[in-house]
Amino acid sequence: MRPPRHFTLCALAACFAAAASAQFHLGYDPEHRIWTVRNGVIEAVFHLTPSDTFEWQRLEDLRNGQAWTPPEGIAVAPFRFQVDEALIDARTHFRLVSHRAQAIARRGYRRTIVLRDLGGLGQLTLELEMYENQPVLRYRTRFRNLRPATVRVRAADMLPWSFAEQERTFRTLRINQWVQYGKLGNFEPLANTLNPQSGAVTVLSGAYGQHCGWLAVRDQADNGLIAGWEFDGRASASVRQRRNEGALHLAASILELNRPLEMNQDFLVPGAFLGLFRGDWDEAGYRTQRFAEAALAKPLPDGNFPWVVWDSWKYQTNLDEITLRRNAELAAEIGVELFIIDLGWARQIGDWRAHPRKFPSGLRALSDYVHSLGMKFGLHFAVAEAAATSPVLRANPDWTSSESYGYFEALSLCLSHQPVKQWLIEEAVRMIDEYNVDWILQDGENMVKRCTKTTHTHDPLDSNYSNAVDGLNAVVAELQRRRPQVLWENCESGGNMMTFNMVKYYVTSIAADDSGPLTTRQAVYGALYPFPPRYADRYMPDEELGSYITRSFMFGGPWILMNRLVQMRPEDLELATSEIAAYKAMRSSVRDGKVFRLTGRPTATNVDALQSYNEATDTAVAVVTRGEVNGNSRVLRLRGLKPEQNYLVRFQDSRRMLTLTGEQLIVQGVRVDLPTMWSSEIVYVEPLAQ
Repeated sequence: MRPPRHFTLCALAACFAAAASAQFHLGYDPEHRIWTVRNGVIEAVFHLTPSDTFEWQRLEDLRNGQAWTPPEGIAVAPFRFQVDEALIDARTHFRLVSHRAQAIARRGYRRTIVLRDLGGLGQLTLELEMYENQPVLRYRTRFRNLRPATVRVRAADMLPWSFAEQERTFRTLRINQWVQYGKLGNFEPLANTLNPQSGAVTVLSGAYGQHCGWLAVRDQADNGLIAGWEFDGRASASVRQRRNEGALHLAASILELNRPLEMNQDFLVPGAFLGLFRGDWDEAGYRTQRFAEAALAKPLPDGNFPWVVWDSWKYQTNLDEITLRRNAELAAEIGVELFIIDLGWARQIGDWRAHPRKFPSGLRALSDYVHSLGMKFGLHFAVAEAAATSPVLRANPDWTSSESYGYFEALSLCLSHQPVKQWLIEEAVRMIDEYNVDWILQDGENMVKRCTKTTHTHDPLDSNYSNAVDGLNAVVAELQRRRPQVLWENCESGGNMMTFNMVKYYVTSIAADDSGPLTTRQAVYGALYPFPPRYADRYMPDEELGSYITRSFMFGGPWILMNRLVQMRPEDLELATSEIAAYKAMRSSVRDGKVFRLTGRPTATNVDALQSYNEATDTAVAVVTRGEVNGNSRVLRLRGLKPEQNYLVRFQDSRRMLTLTGEQLIVQGVRVDLPTMWSSEIVYVEPLAQ
């Protein structure tokens, strides 16, 4: 096919007029076979060279002129994968089949380039996306086998990038997940300076992995890169500096990949993104969060999200409808918006029908009662687990994965085995409809199972990719297609599947699991580097409350109370009511704002503070918490405000009201009174009319 002449997206203005201000341009120079993708914020350039190799040429920040280019003498392509013994990368020779540009949802544009390798192995479809005002390039590759025999995709790199290092000093940031119930990881930020001789930092991501699926790099001038990959299975990513090559290398390889492809069958390399920023790690996080919300994340259910939630887990499995009804009444009174019954409502794990002894009136009657109180109704659902004595495993004992992970003594199901998938989808639809479910708390131990059984429909050598893509993702996607009104919360016995594929299916995710105030604040501190605030929900277990406790659980996504409300003192219920009202007043500002860490990571013996600045409203809110440390006040220097603007500063507890300029708040700071140990204060900053 003859390539079209030079093309811009002006012709698409009618179908996407709102994006015109972003100055999108997806151009093609047919003489030199060069593609330019630009959104007014960044620009990326790609080239089908005279030698028929496809190469990336430049990624430039149009706001400051900072350009990232390949190392001298090293060709770089936005794809690198292996089919049998053939490596498809920047050295592969192609002919151009076709290309097109189109407006896509969520204020974005996509350039699609179709190439066929000259060796006749297959066809490659590359998609390059940009979104309005986002300094990020998103990309993915699809490979189609054109040979009459079955081939195997044996390796795939989701971050196949190398950059000229120009003798710079590079620092990296990665974030732990919630690992082994917090014993081996609680969202600790891990910052490193690369060794220019052989510096390498590894990120082990995905379900049951050590780290979140994200990394950031910045040089000594604070010019930086952010990168994330959209894969829930296990991957090993790295960033390494090679001074002798003049190169900074990124990589993110899918582990244990061995995907068979028959003729005309496709393999999709999971999507990923690469973005630019200038500033500190808070800025790297903010740019990632805004991109995730703009392009990837499950849309907000309403303008009030994140919600206040009550969850039954403080009762563990000792549930009954009378107790739950009494808690529901109190939950509605104090301002709860979503009522969740956790593990223990069903006959057993894998037998997803209400326990008749616990719910003699039927679970639907309780659901209807919760709805009558003005709350939404949610259920715990361990998607990929079943007890050995459950009906499904008694009838189908081979449906388990070859490895089980011990979730409350249940066995693990292999979701990429087609009969399991079909049964699970129908069972979940029945459960949702029968009990009128609004919300699913998805739980389990390792959501991407390892299975090497030869009796299953998936290839035994391709467990990681199959159970992630054909298993978990396919099940959740189909359930959401069939019951789109139901919202999903991600949980893997805590935040242990923190990926940028997860955000596409779930409206929120747990951070630290059922945990204390300090552990929760530590988790939020780290999780809110890569992920938008709504993807760090917190579970509060205490019955006797104080501001230190409530506000330790207030900053982030849904605030989930596990308190046994019927056992709480009247004064604690009164405090919960007022604190919930405060949370509701600040939640949208935190959700949409930039997170600033005004102090170091929380410890038991310091004062810690998280601030959010909402640029759209020019408002800020900070939650300040005092542990076991001397001093009844702290001066906090706020961030993000306009220096010349006058602001009203007020406090949740103190009666003080101040008028200060942004410059005063940034440079001199503001005194925050914390009269006792184990106390907290909320600071509100609002602009005054000039």
